[in-house]
Amino acid sequence: MRRIASFSVDHTRLMPGVYLSRQDGDIMTWDVRMKRPNQGDYLSNGSIHTIEHLFATYARNSKYKDGVIYIGPMGCRTGMYFLSRGLTDAEVLDCIRESYRFMKDFRGEVPGAKVEECGNYLDHDLDQCNKDAAEYLKVLEKLTPEDMRYRYFLDVEDPA
Repeated sequence: MRRIASFSVDHTRLMPGVYLSRQDGDIMTWDVRMKRPNQGDYLSNGSIHTIEHLFATYARNSKYKDGVIYIGPMGCRTGMYFLSRGLTDAEVLDCIRESYRFMKDFRGEVPGAKVEECGNYLDHDLDQCNKDAAEYLKVLEKLTPEDMRYRYFLDVEDPA
């Protein structure tokens, strides 16, 4: 089988940021990389689950909602995937920043976290989500749309 594009990114050099992972027609898959891979510092299951619920809820209710296709966790627990359509790089970055600002300060009942709404409703950690969002927001605030490519971490051509 052919090696998929995301495995061509050198995960020993990859830093937290937002990167265009792939483009399929008009759908863009963004790597919302919160943690440096393979460094022993991962998102807890409860935090990443809560991030998924809050990120998806906020982004799908934002001014960018028509361009938000999907938001979900990475299996390696170092970040999230964000799929968009029809949004510029700047709009994607703005949507992600605004979502993480929301998550950093969110208090209350996690949307979609009731037994009838969620497949693992007990596995949420809002306090850790708030901390993880605040930490990642420091990275997001420094990013520009020009930073949103893997170019420095590839061992082959940019998959986008």
